[in-house]
Amino acid sequence: MCSYHSPDDRASLLQMNSELQHAQLELLSAHCATHQLRLHYSAADLARFGRRDVLRKSAEAASALNEFYSSVEQKISQTDPAPASCQPTLEQVAQAVEWLSTYLRHQREHYLPEASQLSSQHKASMWPYFSPELLDQIRIVELQGARVEAPEFFTQVRALGFEPPEITHMDSLTFLDVVVFNQRLTERALFHALVHSVQIQLLGLEKYARLWIQSFIQTKAHFTVPLEMHAFSLASKFLRPSMERFSVEQSVLRWVEDGRY
Repeated sequence: MCSYHSPDDRASLLQMNSELQHAQLELLSAHCATHQLRLHYSAADLARFGRRDVLRKSAEAASALNEFYSSVEQKISQTDPAPASCQPTLEQVAQAVEWLSTYLRHQREHYLPEASQLSSQHKASMWPYFSPELLDQIRIVELQGARVEAPEFFTQVRALGFEPPEITHMDSLTFLDVVVFNQRLTERALFHALVHSVQIQLLGLEKYARLWIQSFIQTKAHFTVPLEMHAFSLASKFLRPSMERFSVEQSVLRWVEDGRY
């Protein structure tokens, strides 16, 4: 266990936050997988028919994680003032939707000139899950040390008592058909980004932005927005050591038809 007393120890702090981000991604995948489990099976069915050893180990791990992060949360609350929060008006919601859709369009145009096509290798790993048309259309940018800047409207979002996503810490961002990687391309980040591209194509940008904003207002955390949860869930499914293949487009269409976004 390490303890940091000097803010000048930048290398150690960067390493700590890098490990924290990795842990967060793993927790998000576990959260999404558990959410899918909860949607399909009741607690009674799991307790009656589920493997006891797996259930006990899962419960023990969840309890330990809850205890650890609860203690961290208590220390955060001791140092940070409670944010003011209010319910946005319909006009403010409409403005937020416009902000998001405009930001996604502008960022696409900004990064498109330096973007390149997916390599044959990346297309080969993605084609069982995405259509060849989409993979041919996608363009990518690896910033390699640089970061996508947070939009100016995040200041107004915070003023309303909401904490927007930490864009500079995300592995990838999807700007319609242009995917920007804050560091380097990984298959997990690419898959997640392509799910968002499919969502935008099938829903349309305006509806995608509206559903994202409305869900974010309700949940107050970007990773619990159904559009994000679905992307995390499918990326986790993609990484499982299995020969199972599935169509992301069909999965997104099912969620649209079921009203799950």
